[in-house]
This record gives sequence, structure tokens and C-alpha cells, in this order.
Amino acid sequence: MCICVNCRHVQNCTTYQLIKYKHQQKLYTSIDTNFFIPKETLININIIYSQYIHNTYFDWDLIECLSFVEMPGHWTI
Repeated sequence: MCICVNCRHVQNCTTYQLIKYKHQQKLYTSIDTNFFIPKETLININIIYSQYIHNTYFDWDLIECLSFVEMPGHWTI
């Protein structure tokens, strides 16, 4: 699971925006253009092959970030 969902910086983090884009979700847009660039992030990409529908999926998760500041549920704001 992506640690971003419990991070204080999730609303304006450039790495989280990348992960959302890779998950093909609509990017969060805000009037505030002050984006946060985290330090030393580590992204885990799981490759999932479905033999039933012959398709490959990629699951992107941020698993380590030196800028992480815990604030559970901040992504829902």
C-alpha cells in the first residue's frame, strides 16, 4: 500500500501526482501551484499478469520517503 495516503504532503506532492497518473486517475488540480518535491522516495512497482484476460497491470506504490510526515487520512481532505 502506498504510504502517501497517511502523509501530510499528499495534496501537493509531485511524487503522489505521478503515482496517480500511473494509476490513470485524474490528477488533483488546485489553484495553489506550490507543489512539494519529496526527498529520496522509493517506488515499488508490482507487475501483475492476468492469464484469464491476457493483460498486464502495474501497481505503483510509494514505500519509502524521507519527507513523510504522518497525518492519517489527510488524502481525504
